[in-house]
Amino acid sequence: MTRAGRRERRDSGSSTRRRIIDAALETLTAVGFAGASARAIAERGGVNQALIFYHFGTVNDLLLAALDETSRRRLAQYEATLGGVRTVPELLDAAARLYREDLAAGHITVLNEMIGASLTYPALRAEIARRVEPWVRFAEAVIDRVTGDGPLPELVSSHDAARTAVALYLGMQMLTHLNADDTAAEALFATGRRLASLFAAP
Repeated sequence: MTRAGRRERRDSGSSTRRRIIDAALETLTAVGFAGASARAIAERGGVNQALIFYHFGTVNDLLLAALDETSRRRLAQYEATLGGVRTVPELLDAAARLYREDLAAGHITVLNEMIGASLTYPALRAEIARRVEPWVRFAEAVIDRVTGDGPLPELVSSHDAARTAVALYLGMQMLTHLNADDTAAEALFATGRRLASLFAAP
């Protein structure tokens, strides 16, 4: 096979992988982990089931790849949106907007479904925990930037604050999922903004 032929084959394989991952994301969002079978994903993506196992090995590995993809997309958006934030009120306003985007994009549904599945498939726990770490590191960097001159660093380390923020975010997701609305999350953001303005007052 020529070099051009090999490149075309790689490009075709990469395109198929992306198509399957997109189909897995759509399936997780529409019918949840329990309904995300190889058949359901293949039908939604218009591909042969055998390609799922060829490219990913198992359905769970495919769903982890789908989680990687939605996390990559959302983390890139968080980095772009929060890169210029310098104060806590700005951070809370931007975080509330991003959270609404997460809901609309289906990211929260995908993450909740995968975390829920880890109760049935313990092998998923370590994989999902590993995928949370980049978010902790990102949160830590943002917290360092917006609180550097304030009292927070003297009270708690930015690493602990970052873990708390990520845990709170995951908890908000669970409440949103259970209540089928984002009322509790919006109320929490509103409370955070009131507290931030209070601490910012002279």
